[in-house]
Amino acid sequence: MTVYLAEHAWVGGRVERDVRVEVTGGRFSAVTANSADRTGTRLAGLVLPGMANAHSHAFHRALRGRTHGDRGSFWTWRDLMYQVAGRLDPDNYFALAKAVYAEMALAGITCVGEFHYLHHGPDGTPYTDRNAMGHALTAAAADAGIRITLLDTVYLTSTVDGKPLDGVQRRFGDGDYDGWYDRFGDLRGGDHVRIGAALHSVRAAPADGMATFARRTDGLPVHVHLSEQPAENEQCQAVHGCSPTELLDANGFWQPTTTAVHATHLSENDRRLLGGRYVCFCPTTERDLADGIGPARALADRGSTLTLGSDSHAVIDLFEEARGVELDERLATRQRGHFGADDLIAAATRAGHASLGWADAGEIAAGQRADLVAVSLSSARTAGVDPAGLIFAATAADVTDVIVDGHAVVAEGRHRTIDVPESLRTAITAVLP
Repeated sequence: MTVYLAEHAWVGGRVERDVRVEVTGGRFSAVTANSADRTGTRLAGLVLPGMANAHSHAFHRALRGRTHGDRGSFWTWRDLMYQVAGRLDPDNYFALAKAVYAEMALAGITCVGEFHYLHHGPDGTPYTDRNAMGHALTAAAADAGIRITLLDTVYLTSTVDGKPLDGVQRRFGDGDYDGWYDRFGDLRGGDHVRIGAALHSVRAAPADGMATFARRTDGLPVHVHLSEQPAENEQCQAVHGCSPTELLDANGFWQPTTTAVHATHLSENDRRLLGGRYVCFCPTTERDLADGIGPARALADRGSTLTLGSDSHAVIDLFEEARGVELDERLATRQRGHFGADDLIAAATRAGHASLGWADAGEIAAGQRADLVAVSLSSARTAGVDPAGLIFAATAADVTDVIVDGHAVVAEGRHRTIDVPESLRTAITAVLP
């Protein structure tokens, strides 16, 4: 048994003092607030549950700071992204993902949902191991010390009306749904891996296979990019006579374990249909790509459960993503107070883990996986801040210690096994055009 003593800890939706945490076999065996027993390893600052990054494209990290020179749009950004996608192979993808996941660990992220569609070689030819790229991602997460849900993605067409994949897109495809099922069936989870599925979008997943896909993946974590751009809605309306949300609903897609990612441009009926579902907001990416501000409060009022992702990794900082949900809503409505600290921390921790198939993580409570994230209360950003409001002040740079499944991964602000800046520099240089 390992014992930690937290100066402050987020337990049961609020801050408690002098919290004694016992860890046995990688899980919390006892959690005691206001403990008189001062033995154990001390964790200063505010200790949070591990955070879940519910939406990631690891290779997008190579684009950070490189897409702003000529203004551009989502679509010109996508052209640059495809250039990087065309240069990846299992070896350099492993190196890049390992560095990116280590950066996530430094930020207090203990689990990532990787929305994975780089399945084959650059010309579409499968590798000898048809899941070599997916295996590179799961191995990278293991080396970085975090858990992963591999959301293996159906990507079969380039437009809503079914145009074939072209250029680098060919590496995304499996020919048809049957080809995807066949390859997907070889994937296996493990102690640090869950296997989930995804439809890339209504642009990339033909409607005639959606219903069967929904049945065959029922019970798994299943994600989809939804209404990220108005053009997607317009094309879906032109081809199918309905919105993407309505098309997916007509095919039985929306289940308790499904997540809509972005959900930025929704009608009132769309919001109704998403009630009771997970919706993943990625505010820093949605700002970076000028996507717009999604209806977070309206969705929550309809019963949607909000989660958070860093998506394209314009930054990797779930404090900023959490704040963004509230602050962007303030900009859209010119009113304050849409989400409290408890709502935002739940989105970053418990809800995110559950949406990725890890219902046993995201809370500091007996029986849960032993993930702890210590956040400094003495940095220039957090000094003097009420611990209960830390989510509105801290950044990823304030994370000092991270424990995942009872194992120390980050100590005193440094990854214990990886030189993260150097690993990022080397890996990104190797994949740039």
